[in-house]
Amino acid sequence: MKGIASLAMVLMVGGLLAMPENSQADSWGELEITEWRVPWKASRPRDPWVSSPERVWFVGQQGDYVAALDPGSGDFQRYDLETGTGPHTVIADHRGVWYAGNRAQHIGRLDPSSEEIEKIMLPAPGDAHSMDFTRQGDIWFTLPRANQLGFLDAGNRQVTLYDVPTRGAYPYAMIVGTDDRPWSALLGTHKLATVTRGKIEEIELPRAEARPRRLAVTSDGSVWYVDYAGGYLGRYDPDNGEVDEWRAPAAADSKPYAMAADDRGRPWFVETGVQPNRFVGFDPETETFSEPVDIPSGGGTVRHMVFDAESRSFWFGTDANTIGRARLAE
Repeated sequence: MKGIASLAMVLMVGGLLAMPENSQADSWGELEITEWRVPWKASRPRDPWVSSPERVWFVGQQGDYVAALDPGSGDFQRYDLETGTGPHTVIADHRGVWYAGNRAQHIGRLDPSSEEIEKIMLPAPGDAHSMDFTRQGDIWFTLPRANQLGFLDAGNRQVTLYDVPTRGAYPYAMIVGTDDRPWSALLGTHKLATVTRGKIEEIELPRAEARPRRLAVTSDGSVWYVDYAGGYLGRYDPDNGEVDEWRAPAAADSKPYAMAADDRGRPWFVETGVQPNRFVGFDPETETFSEPVDIPSGGGTVRHMVFDAESRSFWFGTDANTIGRARLAE
């Protein structure tokens, strides 16, 4: 562990980025984006997880660490992982902080109190990538290069791997619905995937050239995806199998990547094919997009984000070495 980076350190390396003009106020309400500069250079901070108003967890993919930000004080606390871990995605609960050891073939659990790290090794070579909890606290995850979905029974630490039927499907995103059903975006194909009665089910999207990357599930059970290759937002209805799509504001230049849904059932995503990256929301009732809002640092590429209902905020990491918050207010 390297301890706490104070607000003073943050300011020395670039400081808090708060750009009031990067906000939106219309029928959508206001979207205000604030960023905190991470004090460890070129570490690719990503995939935040909100444990409390005072603790937002994230990982440094290139820096091999798990860290926490206190948004109020601006303090960062870092916990080092072994060199070469290449962590993707972090999720946390009362048992600890779980991370995907992408290059080191394990799921890890950090105990912040003792600073001890438990490694749950995969039963076969694999690249754990994106993760999400079930209601029971078990974990579904993806293994893109291994072409598998994984399930960790967090109670007995047993890992089960499921082979994706389509070769080279590259399962990327993972999200678990309120019914505990896992969903994945198969980035190497024009398909989504889920697990039904212990078997992977693939769902074809209408355009063969589509490449879904990230997902969101809304309270009505709809599965939303972004087509990174074509610049579309899509919705799959598991009840009737219907798929609807809308072209993103930047169209072919969009490269929509990170996405999540807010507390009103509206999906949001980040267009990463334009610089600066920008936030875009979509209203399913009116089928209209919000006015895009630029990310102050530029973003580089925003790869994943989560929505915190308590603060009505999206949290994200950027390749510009920042942790960001996009807050909705009306």
